[in-house]
Amino acid sequence: MIFKTTEIAGACTVELEKRADDRGFFARGWCSQEFDDHGLPSQIAQMNISFNRKKHTLRGFHYQVAPYQEAKLLRCVRGAVHDVMLDLRPDSPTFMRHIAVELSAENYRMLLVPKGCANAFLTLADETEVTYLVSEFYTPTAERGVRWNDPAFRIEWPAEPVVISEKDCSWPDFVDERRLVAAADEG
Repeated sequence: MIFKTTEIAGACTVELEKRADDRGFFARGWCSQEFDDHGLPSQIAQMNISFNRKKHTLRGFHYQVAPYQEAKLLRCVRGAVHDVMLDLRPDSPTFMRHIAVELSAENYRMLLVPKGCANAFLTLADETEVTYLVSEFYTPTAERGVRWNDPAFRIEWPAEPVVISEKDCSWPDFVDERRLVAAADEG
């Protein structure tokens, strides 16, 4: 596997190291030892599958709070997605920044989303499927979200969502709690 760092601290894309011949190719898609060797999370608690019927379906932004924060390794196995990751770790040098990566069945690229970051994607084709390995078990009481069009982040999506859940449309505006604490200290 080929690990490429991104602009977000602790996040990376993972490219397959293909061994090709006339049959096609063989590649390792997961190896806990390689992740350990790169200082990346290597514990897997579950694998999730997100199937999306329609192009321009939006899912996210989702994350879990401590002590149930989860790292995710996403790969699009059918179709394509515009995947966006938000850094919501207050102590991170890239706090409140985001990156976008295209994941597709054709490019085989994966995205590692670190604990404390939120993730969302917009499908770019009908019948799109994304699988992701998750480091923690889903805990409903720890689930949080950020609205896909929250003005605090100014994310540029390649298209308007056509399908989006009521929950994902209803997350409140993001509030940087550090700024609230600083304002209270000054007042």
